[in-house]
Amino acid sequence: MSVQTATGHEDADSRRWWALAVIAVAQLMIVLDITIVNIALPSAQRDLGISDADRQWVITAYTLAFGGLLLLGGRLGDLFGRKRVFIIGLLGFALASALGGAAVDPTMLFGARALQGAFGALLAPSALGLLSTTFSDPKERSTAFGIFGAIAGGGAAIGFIAGGLLTEYLNWRWCLFVNTPIAIATAFAAVSVLQRDHVGKGRRVRLDLPGALLGCGGLLAIVFGTSEAVTRGWADALVLGSLFLGVALLAMFVLVERRTAHPLLPVHIVADRNRGGGALSVGLAMVGMFGLFLFLTYYLQAIKHFSPIVSGLSFLPMTAAIVISSTGIAARLMTRVPSRNLIAPGLLLAGAGMAWLTQMKVDSPWAGMVLPAELLLGFGMGLVFMPSMSLATLGVARNEAGAASATINSAQQVGGSFGTALLNTIAASATASFLATRIASDPAVQAQGAVHGYVVATWVAMGILLLAALVAFLMIDHRPAPGEATSVEGGAEAAAAAPAVRTADGRPSPREAAMADVKANVRAGGEVRSEARAERPPTD
Repeated sequence: MSVQTATGHEDADSRRWWALAVIAVAQLMIVLDITIVNIALPSAQRDLGISDADRQWVITAYTLAFGGLLLLGGRLGDLFGRKRVFIIGLLGFALASALGGAAVDPTMLFGARALQGAFGALLAPSALGLLSTTFSDPKERSTAFGIFGAIAGGGAAIGFIAGGLLTEYLNWRWCLFVNTPIAIATAFAAVSVLQRDHVGKGRRVRLDLPGALLGCGGLLAIVFGTSEAVTRGWADALVLGSLFLGVALLAMFVLVERRTAHPLLPVHIVADRNRGGGALSVGLAMVGMFGLFLFLTYYLQAIKHFSPIVSGLSFLPMTAAIVISSTGIAARLMTRVPSRNLIAPGLLLAGAGMAWLTQMKVDSPWAGMVLPAELLLGFGMGLVFMPSMSLATLGVARNEAGAASATINSAQQVGGSFGTALLNTIAASATASFLATRIASDPAVQAQGAVHGYVVATWVAMGILLLAALVAFLMIDHRPAPGEATSVEGGAEAAAAAPAVRTADGRPSPREAAMADVKANVRAGGEVRSEARAERPPTD
């Protein structure tokens, strides 16, 4: 028995870094697909005849479906096995990307983007959940999450570069087609390198369908209402009705989740001040960041007349800054300093980058205006992403890792979707007000009006980032335990030998959940079940 256990542990050790590579590729594909289409958007808009008012739906349809369905996707991974859901998500993403690349009209493109988001909602929480259960040794966890955080932050900018290359040298459609072979190859690799975590039928709990309908419906209604405000205005009945409906559905969602036996989102996950503070901080940060990407794309191409590839390459410094900050600074300090000492200063740096951009003018040089702002934003967000994502699943029981990872992903995607719609609405309104008192037919005046709208929206984005920094400072109080890599392991191993105690409805008792939390953070080997054990109820 001991020989078999040792062998299994060695096999797990030998494959966990390959598993990280597979998870990282999937995460990169998800994140960059949000922005890779940004560079291609002007070309796709001309080719398919998309109106200025509707062009945002190429972005929003993706983030709307993604953010709205993430909670459901995370819970499905908990119930049916994250590896299985991860692979299904990859294959579905490949199919949706192929449909989007072959789009013949705006409706087909919007629908394909929504389908991409739906399968991304299966993929993303499973990826983060698999990462959390694969790397639970504190030192390895910080390295793995450093890489993951760099991809989460830098993938958006990488999407601009890839989008520029594909649009300029091939066609905007290849910004979607490129996902298909990558997703299929990653799915095949996942079959062999990811640890099997199949959940047998006898061990599954009932899916919380009322919670899924209320939670997903509430998120969808809020983002839809914000998006419609671009053309209808904030006082429109449909906009106000959608926002009110979304808030009401989310309030009902909270009430239902507090009373159901097997909630879609266990309330204690978001009630924890570190996870809740991290998710709220990231969600607010994304409100500003996603809108910025859209504005800078049009500023560089429509105002500065950069080509798609030059526009994409101009985001490269931000990508490099995120990677350096995340892997070179945040990953090294995560196990040494309190998390808020990384997240709050990072958000302040990003806010300084936004403040720099508020001085943007039509004739501002890229090197003197855009580059310094990108570096500040990159270094700042690199300090935010990795510790926030680590906090999202730190100390969570294995059977709730999917729901916990979906929480941070939902905050990120809903924040991005809401931010794109909100800031686009603010920019459009400011531009319209500017042109109303000037000669709107003059191209120079039109350019000045567009930049004026970008600047007004950037002021709002800066304020939101400062609010996120305040939230992080006040809510997050996680401090790394000294020597936690070794000091608790003996206690965890002793707990492993203790019999499991379950409540009457089959859920873990408080003691069992607490022991699972300890083991989730100190026992990398203990997270891997053999095929024979996978079909039995887990014991602590």
